[in-house]
Amino acid sequence: MSKQKTKKSAPVESPQAAAKAKLSRQDYEAKIAELHAELVKLQIWAKHTGARIVVIFEGRDAAGKGGVIKRLTERVSPRIFRVIALPAPSERERTQIYFQRFFKHFPSGGEIVIYDRSWYNRAGVERVMGFCTDDQYHRFLRMCPAWEKDIVDSGITLIKYWFEISKEEQTRRFNGRIRDPRKIWKLSPMDLESHRRWYEYSEARDAMFAATDTKIAPWYVVEADDKRRARLNCISHFLSLIPYKEIDHPKIVLPARQKAKGYRAPVYDYHFVPAKY
Repeated sequence: MSKQKTKKSAPVESPQAAAKAKLSRQDYEAKIAELHAELVKLQIWAKHTGARIVVIFEGRDAAGKGGVIKRLTERVSPRIFRVIALPAPSERERTQIYFQRFFKHFPSGGEIVIYDRSWYNRAGVERVMGFCTDDQYHRFLRMCPAWEKDIVDSGITLIKYWFEISKEEQTRRFNGRIRDPRKIWKLSPMDLESHRRWYEYSEARDAMFAATDTKIAPWYVVEADDKRRARLNCISHFLSLIPYKEIDHPKIVLPARQKAKGYRAPVYDYHFVPAKY
């Protein structure tokens, strides 16, 4: 797959995705199946070569990061594609160096680690909600580029995604969560604050990009008003950044089943699950 260029301008709401016709489920499923096949090739290549890859997913609340991560990992091994979604830091973690609790989850050879939110919490929710001091915030913005350069220099591939949606689409998705009992768990007090403080989060995003969108570790912006296209675009772009190749493997032949050799199933009163469907 060919590499794609990223825009260096600040992420803003774009009407481009909205202007396109809706992608049918049939077309979407066909395209996602093709990408899943490529992800399996990437998995085998990573295990074979010992590659170490870190992928960061950040962005607006309700922008669909979780949906992309789910599609990215649903057909591959969780032992190779590891998803890290950390809760709020514990009392012990608050006494550590800020990056420490993230660093311990970094990949060994042959692993791809996906952060569902990351150390950039400090530049976003912690900054907006006052969970860190001004000194801690400014120190993070100063130190982060150098720390990420060291990560890349050590041989780790670092990829950073920011998911951007419009104000109107975020409101629509939040209202959908409120009405749908299957999604109510996805609506936290922090989500409600992110809706109210839209422009404070915008300012925090802009400052974060100005400080940490570097040549060695750039931010890639995913326009996410259209969920299906966002998933396809992000996964396709991710694959384009990794120089993976298909690894040859022996042809698989299903072995013949062994003979019973006198085995008989016992007469046993199994506790079967009721066949309601």
